[in-house]
Amino acid sequence: MALKSIRPARRRLADEVYDELIDAIMRREIGPDDRLVQEKLADEMDISRTPIREALMRLEQEGVLEVSNRGSFRLYRMNDQEVRELYQARAGIEGQCARILAVRKSADDVAWLSQVVEREEDLEDRSARGYFEANRNIHRAFVERAGNRFLLEMFDIIWAKAMAFPLFAAIENVDLAKSLGDHMDLVRVIERGDRTEALETFTEHIQNGFDLQMRGLHPERFA
Repeated sequence: MALKSIRPARRRLADEVYDELIDAIMRREIGPDDRLVQEKLADEMDISRTPIREALMRLEQEGVLEVSNRGSFRLYRMNDQEVRELYQARAGIEGQCARILAVRKSADDVAWLSQVVEREEDLEDRSARGYFEANRNIHRAFVERAGNRFLLEMFDIIWAKAMAFPLFAAIENVDLAKSLGDHMDLVRVIERGDRTEALETFTEHIQNGFDLQMRGLHPERFA
């Protein structure tokens, strides 16, 4: 059978715009008070409005942006209940991945995850962004290693939303070091192979992250 060779399609311009907007949010070049206007973004990036519009609409669908006045977009502002729901969704996704990994109980998984944790927790950039990215990379590694692409897609959506509201800034109000340091315990629970313990350990870990976040958002409550 003779088949034609297939060249991989060039990455869609809208995807590149999406990634650039996400990076700009991470760099804080886009803040809660900024308005994103299609025409201005198209001029700044020197491209047509179509990929800009597609990227903005994708970010709106994922809950990162919301439509403001006159059709512009801004970062979505979450209330405390939505923050709680976000962490509950994380617990559901990451807890299921922990169960998958514990049932598989693979030495290769444990070795790979250990390397990721050691590398990411050896921080050079100790800014809020540095801690945020290290924490995300570690947790994404567990989800990625579980091998379920749908859970990974949901994970990425949740973490994109997490950086787009004041949580990212609020974490500077607390001890950033508390966001790292105990991830190796998550690896060990995978190694032991008890799926119930794995689920409970991950859930407790994420609950601790929620508590830390609440301290950042509402320091007056914990004075």
